[in-house]
Amino acid sequence: MMPEEVIVETRDGIQTIRFNRPAKKNALTRAMYDCIIDALVAGDASERVSAHVFLGNGGVFTAGNDIGDFARHDGKARDLERGAPGLIRLLPVVAKPMIAAVDGLAVGIGTTMLFHCDLVYASPAASLRTPFLDLGIVPEAGSSLLAPLRMGPQRAFELLCLGEPFDAERAHEAGLVNRIVPADELEAVALQAAARLAAKPPGALAAARRLLRGDPSAILAQIEKETAVFAERLSSDEAKEAFSAFLEKRKPDFSRFRRSA
Repeated sequence: MMPEEVIVETRDGIQTIRFNRPAKKNALTRAMYDCIIDALVAGDASERVSAHVFLGNGGVFTAGNDIGDFARHDGKARDLERGAPGLIRLLPVVAKPMIAAVDGLAVGIGTTMLFHCDLVYASPAASLRTPFLDLGIVPEAGSSLLAPLRMGPQRAFELLCLGEPFDAERAHEAGLVNRIVPADELEAVALQAAARLAAKPPGALAAARRLLRGDPSAILAQIEKETAVFAERLSSDEAKEAFSAFLEKRKPDFSRFRRSA
């Protein structure tokens, strides 16, 4: 990982995790995922941390997986506790509140991770996108379970299968975003909410959050189902064509798969 592609800072009980690769729209590499995992685990274990706050940089939250890096590493991963698979399995069991401040693009994991956050604030420029099917794969991070529960099955299908971008208003209407705030106030609003949580009795906060979130076993089971289908789809001819087209900057040709379907 290049220096400071993920910036982790702790101040006044708040751990901020900033995706800091603006030249690549904050696309996440395996090394960046590992840094995020380590920060969440360390923050959960630290008495100095009461809440985690996810931030982007350069007017972008994150463009999701770095496709080239994913194809080299996580697409063939055997260690499911690290990289993208590790973060996906960790999010449902993070013990302390997670808050996201979403400005600009939030693609793939940049959207699905929001279903695990306790509070989500977005700028008017936020754009949530999940192009999983366009890559010949399927949704991840438990979103195939959480999105229908949160948004209703039709809107979930629109987001996850049709691949329709959701702007801040649509995401707010669907219940995925708490508030829409001006971009120049976004981080301050998210940090103020984290500060309010940090000021509360920690035992009561933890107990209330556990009650609200419930048993994560159903989410974890769904993640395992998604992961099995995801791995199967990665080796499919459709996914190979989609990934090749992406890397070659051309439009994929799925016509031969339709004829054989």
